[in-house]
Amino acid sequence: MHPDPILDPFHSGEREAQERAGFRVPSAPIRDALTPQHREFYPLLPFLLVAATDAEGAPSAGVLTGPPGFVSSPDPRLLRVRPQQGAWDGWPERPGLGSPVGALGIDLATRRRNRVNGVVVATEGGGFDLAVEQSFGNCPQYIQGRLVEAAAPAAAPREALVGLDAEARRVLADADTLFVASSSEPGPEGSLDVSHRGGPAGFVRIDGDRLRIPDYSGNRYFNTLGNFLLNPRAGVLVVDFATGDALHLTGSVTVDWEPPGDLPGAQRSWTLRVERGWRRRAAIPLRWGFRDLSPATQRIARMGPDAGSL
Repeated sequence: MHPDPILDPFHSGEREAQERAGFRVPSAPIRDALTPQHREFYPLLPFLLVAATDAEGAPSAGVLTGPPGFVSSPDPRLLRVRPQQGAWDGWPERPGLGSPVGALGIDLATRRRNRVNGVVVATEGGGFDLAVEQSFGNCPQYIQGRLVEAAAPAAAPREALVGLDAEARRVLADADTLFVASSSEPGPEGSLDVSHRGGPAGFVRIDGDRLRIPDYSGNRYFNTLGNFLLNPRAGVLVVDFATGDALHLTGSVTVDWEPPGDLPGAQRSWTLRVERGWRRRAAIPLRWGFRDLSPATQRIARMGPDAGSL
């Protein structure tokens, strides 16, 4: 049986973001438990995106990896994670009991994804059990098709970044995918989300130490932008799919609700002022071969620089 949707799953920031965008979502299939399809989906994955707060209380995104089955759901209201390795900054080993965590299961080959957030109720070794508070599927838009394969672990030491160096700018300029961690409250008390963002290579615009990210048409829940209204901090993770390198950037966020004329297809945008970050080469013991751009990304790529919003 499918669990029933939560009567009103949106917090005040998400409701305000919907209103600023000009509409209100009356209801949504957001549940406090995993559906049977999602319980079957997670054990197929060799990696899991996660979000928690770092040592300074800011949202931080990371990747946990292991053989398929390292993520499971022994109960519809429980997600069990037993990773072998993690490209992670927020947890030296694992999250503590009572810590909020956001997670994103995503299969780039099939463009399936499920988002979940909750609270850690048990720990074991480097793993944890997450009590599910919200779970929902996302549409496949802007997910570029990639095929994954295992690689030998060979992670280099983490390099600290104060701002954007030349290599970080190159990685961002080439990126067609990033992951963003956000929280509904400052510090360790807020509910956390980690979300996928995708577009044509170059969809992230760089100006000094500021990144401007287009917000394309989506599910209209505004989980990420709603969090920004309550807690304007973000952690952005960029994965080099060919090398397994990870780049993570943390900073403050501003949202521009007007359609940006210089970001084709965008309905609005948000800007991250980078304050600090880290890079780790070969951080992820996986490699992804590019297959194709999503149809939605292809549509954006065909637009000229003066196309405006969708």
